[in-house]
Amino acid sequence: MGGASTMIEFESLPELLEPVLVCAFEGWNDAGEAASGALTHLIHAWAAQPLAEMDSESYYDYQVNRPIIEVDSSGIRNLTWPATRIFIARLPLANRDIVLVQGIEPNMRWRQFTAELVELVSELDVKLVITLGALLSDSPHSRPVPVTSTAGDAGTGRTFGFEASHYEGPTGINGVISHACAQRGIGSISLWAAVPHYVAQAPSPKAALALVREIEELLDVAVPLRELIEEARAWEDGVDELAADDEEVADYVRQLEETRDATDLPEASGEAIAREFERYLRRRDPGPN
Repeated sequence: MGGASTMIEFESLPELLEPVLVCAFEGWNDAGEAASGALTHLIHAWAAQPLAEMDSESYYDYQVNRPIIEVDSSGIRNLTWPATRIFIARLPLANRDIVLVQGIEPNMRWRQFTAELVELVSELDVKLVITLGALLSDSPHSRPVPVTSTAGDAGTGRTFGFEASHYEGPTGINGVISHACAQRGIGSISLWAAVPHYVAQAPSPKAALALVREIEELLDVAVPLRELIEEARAWEDGVDELAADDEEVADYVRQLEETRDATDLPEASGEAIAREFERYLRRRDPGPN
């Protein structure tokens, strides 16, 4: 890397096949840790390999994001610093590679952080960047999680059938990265899952699952989902039990359900069923997932 980059050095950049970059950051963009949870699932499901790490000293305030000490099974103490880590997932059956960026929203030097990340995107010849986010909403937990998809520029919007973002107001690192991509002529898409505000604590596996399914649909790739589906079902059952124990919460959830049901199109349309069946066929695998 050139200039004032602080990226950990590696001998050479890999040659990638039709690469797409997917990123998620803990913090302001990550209600219920749904976006970071989705990214973590992709890393494990695709057995992604580490490529590089951005220098934590340049971007994090350790009094805000403190290092973590853990003790492994042999009794050795390990110290993990907050950082942004980059992985490569090779998907030969999909004829493409995925660059996965997992991190925490930086506390400082956002312009330098974004410039460094976008420079890596350019050097890897990535043509599309997908940012994952999650926000609190009045969506009921018992219904499908809404995911809003917007494009960072009009051209990408026409290609994928999304509206270009018209948001105005305070933004997180996702918005800054999308803006930087547009300035460099790199396409970007933002996916935002709606997390019910009355169960905002992490984790939010149902919202994470919704984001992962959008990635499947958008990139026409298969993701092993069994574990995440089971976690989402257990989460929903747990929230059902909590709501049943509180009459006010139960009434509020019913109001949200009625509002949602009155505005939604039928979920079981022929097109929706066909899409779900295609997902099933892509995920068929003799392995444990």
